[in-house]
Amino acid sequence: MSNFKNQKSTGGSRWSPTQGNDRPYKKKRPDGKSSGGSFSKGKPWQKKSAAEDGPFYIYGLHTIEAAFKNPERKRHKLVVTQNALRRLEERNLKIDVPVEDASPRDIDKLVGKDAVHQGAALLVDALPEYGPEELKDGQLVLALDQVTDPHNVGAILRSAVALNADAVVTTRRHAPEEGPVLAKTASGALDMIKHVRIQNMSRFVEEMRDKGYQAIALDSEGPEAVENTAFTDKTLLVLGSEGKGVREGVRKSCDTLARLDMPGEIKSLNVSNAAILSLYVARMKMGLS
Repeated sequence: MSNFKNQKSTGGSRWSPTQGNDRPYKKKRPDGKSSGGSFSKGKPWQKKSAAEDGPFYIYGLHTIEAAFKNPERKRHKLVVTQNALRRLEERNLKIDVPVEDASPRDIDKLVGKDAVHQGAALLVDALPEYGPEELKDGQLVLALDQVTDPHNVGAILRSAVALNADAVVTTRRHAPEEGPVLAKTASGALDMIKHVRIQNMSRFVEEMRDKGYQAIALDSEGPEAVENTAFTDKTLLVLGSEGKGVREGVRKSCDTLARLDMPGEIKSLNVSNAAILSLYVARMKMGLS
């Protein structure tokens, strides 16, 4: 991963987001209201997680392995089959929580019979949420403007880790909060990269520009293809939801727009595919190894 992470051809068809099943994924507090974050006293930019309903189970071997390796993840109990426990122990994990022996059917009851849990579920607290101050020493940051489908966001987190981005930024509303579906889809990436949640995307983009970032929004009406766009050494890539794309106010806050030109018969990409392609192009243009 990057040092920041350890610190804590023109032409062709244009890309435009397709209409997808991009529905809000929200948790509710016991009083029925949407949960929100608040600033911690220790670090003004490190907020309490929006997942205020208490601990929850994450599942799957990759997801659980990453959670054990993340010092910021608070863990409570591992519910596991004997076979899955052996597979986890083979990965040289320090299992520092009580272990409860269970059958696959027992775990089905905890996480749902359709969940691909691979015989293991880990009871955890949500990770801390971080603010823009965490990004001052970064180079490549990906911001998602109201991308609400946890499967898309989970896939994007995986891509961001694979391409060594410094953080993924989502809006506090109209974006998935941390939970079992997001964690499983991310396949461990949720514990490998900073997940920054912000209140206002337009204001965030302006703050990042003040910190020296060039803000590039992907848009089908961009004047240049992303591979022909000039990049600086600090880049904020902004992608919007499927169907709506990046909102107008957010686009106006960016330095420039860029498009993804598709040469084939399919002219549009899922937002998670657009994210990995644009991150790859950005790294090439920025000369990042």
